[in-house]
Formats: sequence, C-alpha cells, structure tokens
Amino acid sequence: QVQLVESGGGLVQAGGSLRLSCGASGRTFSSYAMGWFRQAPGKEREFVGTISWSGGITYYADSVKGRFTISRDSAKNTVYLQMNSLKPEDTAVYYCAAGPGGTHIGRYAYWGQGTQVTVSS
Repeated sequence: QVQLVESGGGLVQAGGSLRLSCGASGRTFSSYAMGWFRQAPGKEREFVGTISWSGGITYYADSVKGRFTISRDSAKNTVYLQMNSLKPEDTAVYYCAAGPGGTHIGRYAYWGQGTQVTVSS
C-alpha cells in the first residue's frame, strides 16, 4: 500500500515556474514507477510524464516535453515535477500516481488527492 500527497501548486503567471512535490508513505515506494497526470475542467485526466522506479528513465507527453522535468529522491520518498515556461493551457489539477509505469491511467493503482495549478495569461 502506498499513500501519496501532492503539494506545491498555486497561481503563477505565464512563463513562470512551479515545482510540485509528491510525498509517499509505504515501504514499497521505491519499487514503483511514478506518474504525473493532470485534469483540466471539463476534460479527461491526461498523462504528463513518468519516471521509472530507479529514476533512470523518464518519458513525457509531447505537450510538456522540454518544459517539465520529473525527478525522484528515494531517500525522501518524494517525486518532483519541475514545471518551467508555464502556459495558460497547463492550468489543471495535477495528480501523482504509483504503479508499474506507462502512459495509461489504468497502469497506476495509487493516486494522490491532487494539487491545483493555475497559470494566468
């Protein structure tokens, strides 16, 4: 069992940066890949990026590639989503998730409660 708690969301102007954190509890955290997803109002939850259990492999959606970076600190049981050059279309609730990995929501069994990111133009 893994419990996930996101933090770091907020309001930022276009072009700005935010770093989201996802703290995990549970001794099996290090064995899971971690994913970030987001959901904008009226839209389906979509894949943002993922990092392997070792941290050695990352993969991003085309919409955030080159702007967002995922990292993990296993000693702190924390995963980060560094978001740069933010755009108004990045506005959404951001969720972290734990599971075997991949881009599909169904691949992740454990989810956080989400944190709101709002980018003003």
